Amino acid sequence: MQEYYSLFSLPERYAIDPARLEDAYRSVQAQVHPDRFAHRPEAERRVAMQWATLANEAFRTLKSPLERARYLLERRGAPVDPERNTGMSPAFLMQQMEWRESVEEAASDAVELERLHRELARDERVMFDDLAQALDEAADLPRAGELVQRLMFMEKLRREITDALARLEE
Repeated sequence: MQEYYSLFSLPERYAIDPARLEDAYRSVQAQVHPDRFAHRPEAERRVAMQWATLANEAFRTLKSPLERARYLLERRGAPVDPERNTGMSPAFLMQQMEWRESVEEAASDAVELERLHRELARDERVMFDDLAQALDEAADLPRAGELVQRLMFMEKLRREITDALARLEE
């Protein structure tokens, strides 16, 4: 697995300074951008393209809070595999069912869908704070993995709400 943090000279932590990540990414891209190698031999152009692709992938991963958490968990030997690890707390499973029912009931009510969207976003912010604590301070990988799975569900549900809102606008 490629080490994205060292590529950008950043400490391997969940909490990340977005501006510092952006600056590091631009710096790496300036060095390896394929346009800089346009008149170089084919082998050098190919290597530059590989480095540029790696920089893009690393930036996308580290920029996304959820993907960054998944990446860190994988690097720390606790990959999130939602297809195999389906164990969730009964309370969260009940919350999932309630949210799904609420979204179904509000399918034609834009005001209610927007309220649900805001509620999910608020709950996600709290979970992302908990995730940062679990990864950076407590090194509680099982807790971090559970939070990532919850956040994956919530992200999917938010997309469904966004899609339902778009359908209402049509």
